[in-house]
Amino acid sequence: MLPPLRISSSWQANMLQHAVTLQYLDHPNNLAVIVGWLTAAYGICQLIAAPGLGVLSDRFGRRPILFICLLGSAFGYLILGLGGALWLLFLGRIIDGLTGDNISVLFGYIADITEPKDRGKYFGLLGSAAGVGTLIGPVLGGLLAAINDRVPFIAAAGLLLLTLVWGYFLLPESLDKEHRITSISVNELNPLKQLAFAFRWANVRWLLLAWFLYAFPVGMLQTTLTVLMKDSLGFNATQAGLVVTVLGAVDILVQGVLVSWFLTRLGNIRLALIALVLVGISYFVLGSIAFLATPILLLVGIMLFAGSGSLVENALRGLISELVGRHEQGRVSGATQSLQSLGWVVGPLIGGFIYTTWGHFQVYISASLITILAVVCIWIALPLLQRLQAKKQTPGPGGEQEAALLSNEEN
Repeated sequence: MLPPLRISSSWQANMLQHAVTLQYLDHPNNLAVIVGWLTAAYGICQLIAAPGLGVLSDRFGRRPILFICLLGSAFGYLILGLGGALWLLFLGRIIDGLTGDNISVLFGYIADITEPKDRGKYFGLLGSAAGVGTLIGPVLGGLLAAINDRVPFIAAAGLLLLTLVWGYFLLPESLDKEHRITSISVNELNPLKQLAFAFRWANVRWLLLAWFLYAFPVGMLQTTLTVLMKDSLGFNATQAGLVVTVLGAVDILVQGVLVSWFLTRLGNIRLALIALVLVGISYFVLGSIAFLATPILLLVGIMLFAGSGSLVENALRGLISELVGRHEQGRVSGATQSLQSLGWVVGPLIGGFIYTTWGHFQVYISASLITILAVVCIWIALPLLQRLQAKKQTPGPGGEQEAALLSNEEN
């Protein structure tokens, strides 16, 4: 099952700006603050809800939790479309954020039905499908917005409901009852407890920390790149949109075609390390635009970031997935989603502060240094990962269970 066509975050923010400006703000000077909080509300709510949804999917199966996520997102979009007051916009974003974990549930679904060695490849195909939606979504949304600002949100709600109906009749459950956790307590739905529990897995904590240290500078990039293009290159909104399109196209190419090729030849460990180094270099290249204002640096930096970032995500997801058992895939997927959401909430705030206070180049060199810390985290986890690989190459049944036990040896 492919995720529904996604509306990109930048287009979503633009649509929210129109809705707020036209109907709900007495003082347009407050627009940036209101839209910023609307954007942050989604990430904060996803941070809170994602681990709990992952645990629930380990207990009751992926299918019902995925349907709840789709239904909640549809309801959230419907509220955004109907509007009526500023607090309703916030309510719509909150509902969508609390139930917006369908992607990580889908990653858990993929982990259930694939062998550990193949998961990185299929994670890439899923990411590529989501990338296609990211490219198509803004185009369709722009056409529908010509009718009315509310229409794209209502159309998104309808598309999510259609996806839910399609999945109800055609999507089988992936997690067999014998592989589900037998019970959960209310305390286990606490997001902080779930993150703490995930970090208890020996050395998986280092991979989770690497995941956060990768997501954190991505958040910094998201909030400063458009401003950098405007300040240093004089780009307008149309030119910036073309850059985002290039980024999405490279992401689709890498995740849909090249991930499998690289994983076969390098494996998850080497691919994660090499790709993270390339991500760090891409930040340095983009930051250099502050000194040498040329679109060539922008194009090189964006293509390098999009391609290597796609490789990092799939390699890290594959490594993390291999280190836990089948009954914990939902829990660990929820943890990774929450850490990503945390990075995308904190990253924009810190990135914007560094950009305006310290300088344009400084925010990107900071992103490079943070990415180097992610490389260090994987390096620390390397002994366990190498033992895992050796165990997987040893003939005999029960390889996945034995490999999962390795992650708990140091607890």
